[in-house]
Amino acid sequence: MKLFRQTLNKVLLIVGFSLSAALSAITTGAAEHPGYEFDPGQSRGGIGKFYLGREISGVMGHQAAGWLERTQRTHEEMPDDVVANMNLKPDDVVADIGAGTGYFSFRMARQVPQGKVIAVDIQPEMLAIIEQRIQETGLNNVEPLLGEIDNPRLQPGTVDAALLVDAYHEFSHPFEMMQVIYDALRPGGRVFLIEYRAEDDSVPIRPLHKMSEEQVVREMSVFGLHWDDTLDFLPWQHMFVFSKPTE
Repeated sequence: MKLFRQTLNKVLLIVGFSLSAALSAITTGAAEHPGYEFDPGQSRGGIGKFYLGREISGVMGHQAAGWLERTQRTHEEMPDDVVANMNLKPDDVVADIGAGTGYFSFRMARQVPQGKVIAVDIQPEMLAIIEQRIQETGLNNVEPLLGEIDNPRLQPGTVDAALLVDAYHEFSHPFEMMQVIYDALRPGGRVFLIEYRAEDDSVPIRPLHKMSEEQVVREMSVFGLHWDDTLDFLPWQHMFVFSKPTE
């Protein structure tokens, strides 16, 4: 299985964009933009903007904050197991991209007592909820950060890991967002993407809010991120693990 994934990674790298661009991404961190397509006539309910053949979905608004904290989420998404599988070190700096209410941020914060979690969201209302939870929990190693639709505003070389839970498929500017995330990672830093499985029709989520393993690997390969593994212990979601080259 590992050999298959490594082979597929190489194939997708070549198919998705030029080999010279791939080598450039690995050596310099500067990736070649594969471009966007705008075709509202082909929209399936998203924003009519396509990236590498995938239509981008709309964004969940802060009005749905209660849904992010629903009781069922603990067994539907197993957040404690997700954090455990990240194998964080006590002094790690972790970026929670699309943090929402901080559902994962505060769980990770307890695992990095000498580090911190940068909770990034583009909605001030979500960050206000996180600020309130900081006061309630006393976990001062959670740092809210207001991002932009094309820039999470992370500083280069400052992050050990980035977590994106059901968020990446909503990015209206996925290339620009991932370029900043890539640059923010230290060498060997990891990206964890959690997305609902598009390969499984039984997953009760709209198709635009799902991503297949093939599509995710294709999009991450733009930046030369190494596909380490896909963990499928979650009931409905893939947990993808990518890492930034150390050289």
